[in-house]
Amino acid sequence: MNLPLSRREALKVCGMGFGSLALTDALCRESVASGLPKATDFRGEVMPHFPAKAKRVIHLFMNGGPSQVDSFDRKPALEEFDGKSAPMANLKTERPTGNVMRSPYKWDKYGECGLEVSELFEHTATHADDLCVINSMYADVPNHEPSLLLMNCGEARLIRPAMGSWLTYGLGSDNENLPSFIAMCPGGYPIKESQNWQNGFLPGKYQGTYIDSSFATVERLLENIRGRSVHPINQREQLDLLAKMNQQHAAQRGNDPRLESRIESFELAYRMQSEASEAFDISRETEETRTMYGDGDFARQALIARRLVERGVRFVQLYTGAGQPWDSHDDLDKAHRRVAKGVDQGIGALLTDLKRTGLLDETLVIWGGEFGRTPVVEMPKEGSNQGKMNGRDHNHYGFTMWMAGGGVNAGTRVGATDELGFKAVENRVHVHDMHATVLRLMGYDHKRLTYRYAGRDFRLTDVHGRIVDEIIG
Repeated sequence: MNLPLSRREALKVCGMGFGSLALTDALCRESVASGLPKATDFRGEVMPHFPAKAKRVIHLFMNGGPSQVDSFDRKPALEEFDGKSAPMANLKTERPTGNVMRSPYKWDKYGECGLEVSELFEHTATHADDLCVINSMYADVPNHEPSLLLMNCGEARLIRPAMGSWLTYGLGSDNENLPSFIAMCPGGYPIKESQNWQNGFLPGKYQGTYIDSSFATVERLLENIRGRSVHPINQREQLDLLAKMNQQHAAQRGNDPRLESRIESFELAYRMQSEASEAFDISRETEETRTMYGDGDFARQALIARRLVERGVRFVQLYTGAGQPWDSHDDLDKAHRRVAKGVDQGIGALLTDLKRTGLLDETLVIWGGEFGRTPVVEMPKEGSNQGKMNGRDHNHYGFTMWMAGGGVNAGTRVGATDELGFKAVENRVHVHDMHATVLRLMGYDHKRLTYRYAGRDFRLTDVHGRIVDEIIG
């Protein structure tokens, strides 16, 4: 027979219960901070689905479309047919095209693998034996807007979560004091702006945090990162009061996920005040390290990217610059040289630095644009290329991306384009296939990492995608 508890005994039992709740909360926070993912997905399946080869991603986005036949896909036939009609009919692209145009750059072989790389990427090329070069990428259409969204979100037209959002949804964060997904673009937005790092129908906390990396000081990089008018203790009291009011407001409205995301954003912003300031401050690096990366916006954000991933940021995306810097419809030689000069040293230094610090083994580095460029010249068109015939049109039929670190098959090439570099013809890799392979490297089956929305289970690869085994080491 159970006797009634005294008040002292009741408090003792309840106190132990409260302690258990506090311990549970602490363990949950610890699991997030240590990078442990959620135990199961909504179906009860263990997540991740496989042992992960990579824990984090740095995506080097060459927005605008770099030319594959002028960078990592040498085609000797361009010399043979220069100024002549192509041996096959030109494929239809966005604008009229004409005769074959040779590559204006010198090429050399690098590494034990003998990878041929043009002079545009001489710093990156020193890591040839670390790269898995995919020469057979292809997309859907030769237009920037849908191709950017396809590359970033797996869907060219409709609102879908970005790849970084999917990964942070599945894997959580290694550092609760920093955003899990950060997108840096110096000077403004790329084409399609914030849609490139949108959370879509996922909760708002999975949206990428945008940083204009053209600013050199932490105060400009992270506006309002420090409270100037309120002492941190008073600020904490204000946030506690605000959180209590917001939670009451949310409870009255059925726990609106948008409001929950807003509450979490306030808390993250508060926690960032100390750690983010330190993470983005490259003056803390040695002069030797800063010199290795070089000067300029991309070099700065590449060094910041290394500092972010070593502090647990899950997905860091680096854009070349605002708009579409690689979009060389005319003066390709001059334009590509200028843009490549701004990124190549930083990319080479990033790979060197990741190897030096031991981070490359668990960090997947991805390089590429939304598509490539034609091996044939773009014809003059009023208002687009100033009447010149020295540029290349967009080309979604065949282009190049490369990956390094994070369990990839280093020192190899995957697939091939035709003799001119116009179309992928061997082991063709669609953007959906690339996404499926990235998820596999991160420990996920792309068919099982889903989110139920509007009565349907959505995924990054939609209803497509295959794992490209040749990419995985």
